[in-house]
Amino acid sequence: MTTTSVNDQIREVGDRWVRAEAAGDVDALAAIVTDDFRLVGPFGFVLDKEQWLDRYRSGDFVTTTLSWHDVESRIYGDTVVAIGTQSQAAAYKGTASDGEFRVSHVFVRDGDSWVIASIQLSLTAPPAAR
Repeated sequence: MTTTSVNDQIREVGDRWVRAEAAGDVDALAAIVTDDFRLVGPFGFVLDKEQWLDRYRSGDFVTTTLSWHDVESRIYGDTVVAIGTQSQAAAYKGTASDGEFRVSHVFVRDGDSWVIASIQLSLTAPPAAR
């Protein structure tokens, strides 16, 4: 498989992730991550797959808009590390979670397709002083 086709496949999975998060589509999100998926949030909290999905099931986390851009991927056999920027308008329990985040995804091969094993978000700028 060529690097271009792997990058295209990763981008397609990433685009499905963006659409599913923006739609709060728990079934689509569950289908594109590993069973042992982990999310590391911008303040260091860690969510497993069910905790991550439960935010959408409960309606606690609502994403209004989401984009994934400036993505650079590195391929290591059956693993791809992609680093990009996530721009979002979202809210957790009614509190805005809008912003720009540096986001790292780890994709792993699952048969003939790719799934997300982990996502880590980092703030691109320090929080505003209160």
